[in-house]
Amino acid sequence: MIRQSIHRFGEYVLLMARALTIPDRWSAFFKQLIKEMTKLGIDSIGIVLMISLFTGAVLCIQMNLNISSPFIPSYAVGMSTRDTLLLEFSSTIMCLILAGKVGSNIASEIGTMRVTEQIDALEIMGVNSANYLILPKIVALVVFVPVLVIFSVFSGIIGGYIVEFVTDMIPVAKFEYGIQSYFNEFYVWYGIYKSFVFAFIISSVASYFGSYARGGALEVGKASTNSVVASSVLILLFDIILTKLLLQ
Repeated sequence: MIRQSIHRFGEYVLLMARALTIPDRWSAFFKQLIKEMTKLGIDSIGIVLMISLFTGAVLCIQMNLNISSPFIPSYAVGMSTRDTLLLEFSSTIMCLILAGKVGSNIASEIGTMRVTEQIDALEIMGVNSANYLILPKIVALVVFVPVLVIFSVFSGIIGGYIVEFVTDMIPVAKFEYGIQSYFNEFYVWYGIYKSFVFAFIISSVASYFGSYARGGALEVGKASTNSVVASSVLILLFDIILTKLLLQ
């Protein structure tokens, strides 16, 4: 088990060493980068907004139920909802969701190219397949995931605002005041810093499992599943590490 894990980590490092190099043709790289940003980033905006909207609404309801005390001001509902979105949901939980959507997409795409020998054909032609296929995916995700995190925060707050406006659990003015109260700007940067790391984990781990897929369609499916599991575990592990380093 340990020996196999060390072997896989070595394969991963060697693959990243090949992928993270200067592209031979910048025009081809930017063309591929735009395509990957559209496929992996822009196409994920809809699901991010929808999930964040409903999650912000649920958070607001739960906070209102749990902070119903005469000793706690009602604006704490808005403040707690905002901080929960900034600190954990819009960065960590959203990246776990993206690991399932985007990570499986990357692993299955590269895995299919591997089992159909398209990657071998690129290697025969003298193309650095890792750099050509993987680097644009990593750069696209690292650039666009922080944008998705910002969208998630705003849509989550809007979801909470809609709940307060419709149900009138607390006055909307109190919720707005809570959103603005005791705002710590570093919480925004904290979520963005984490999203950079998580985006790299999702794209690189999924690319690794796809690149080392062997066999047929069944192995591609296994590679996709393994990439989601491994990415999720690493995201949770690095969430603990980054929280300890950045918020200590």
